Amino acid sequence: MNFESARRAMINSQLRTSGINETFVLERMGTVPREDFVPESIRNTAYVDRTLPLGDGRFLASPVAHGRMLMEARPRAADRALVIEHGTGYLAELLRPLVASVETLDAQTLAGGKSRKKDFDLVLVDGALDDVPKALVKTLDPAGRIVAGIIENGVSRLAVGRRTGDRIAFDMVADTALPAFPMFARAKEWSF
Repeated sequence: MNFESARRAMINSQLRTSGINETFVLERMGTVPREDFVPESIRNTAYVDRTLPLGDGRFLASPVAHGRMLMEARPRAADRALVIEHGTGYLAELLRPLVASVETLDAQTLAGGKSRKKDFDLVLVDGALDDVPKALVKTLDPAGRIVAGIIENGVSRLAVGRRTGDRIAFDMVADTALPAFPMFARAKEWSF
């Protein structure tokens, strides 16, 4: 398979047609080889516009989901960024040259209540959350911003948020194909 041609096709037939036309997004997604972030057995599907299961509950979100996240993040050269992920490293690699620094944190570690320092300017969550954990709020600088999938009434939506005290206020941007992180499922409640 010619992966370089597949990357060009992804840009022209998936990203551009979905309204993702920012130069920095197209350059990064045209440069970083998605096929390097999936197992050998599914490399030929790396550029299909769907979420790819990687085993053990891990996944690689669709190109459009990643492109839209990067577009909405509006990374700045001075940003200290954190990517919450579940083991691929692809989104962090897309972001790396656009910001001052990038750290990653496994979603399972965050679900256990552990977080990193509290002053990230930009946090990207490479998946969808049904419930926003307090540990996630603590990672964000009070003036920082976060881009994440938020599950609302069973629908995953891309959202951009800002910290307000001990919570994050999100503005929903668009429906997204970001898969849910099961470790952030809202506790089931019974009601009349």
